[in-house]
Amino acid sequence: QVQLVESGGGSVQAGGSLRLSCQVLGYTSNNYCMGWFRQAPGKERAGVAAIDSDGSTTYADSVKGRFTISKDNAKNTLFLQMNSLKFEDTAMYYCAAGPGAGAGLILNSQGYNYWGQGTQVTVIS
Repeated sequence: QVQLVESGGGSVQAGGSLRLSCQVLGYTSNNYCMGWFRQAPGKERAGVAAIDSDGSTTYADSVKGRFTISKDNAKNTLFLQMNSLKFEDTAMYYCAAGPGAGAGLILNSQGYNYWGQGTQVTVIS
């Protein structure tokens, strides 16, 4: 059974930093994408950052230059380093794993079939 276990959310002042972690348990495929998505109240879930099986990364325009996605393959753990946080970054953050939705669609949630339970990030302005 595949499990994605997230940690690292919390409350932080605007301009501050947080680091999210997501450990993947039970996923045996060597060719999969991993991503971070977020959902704010009243809004749809949106892709934030993703990393392909070859290590290439993709970011939403709203977080470019501030967020960094990385993966520790030995520990099967995904990270999201979030710097210069803004009030509008406030959301529930989810990690996800899956085959991906195709070229150029790595931030599309339809390409992911395993999801974590979510971790809340609140940025205080």
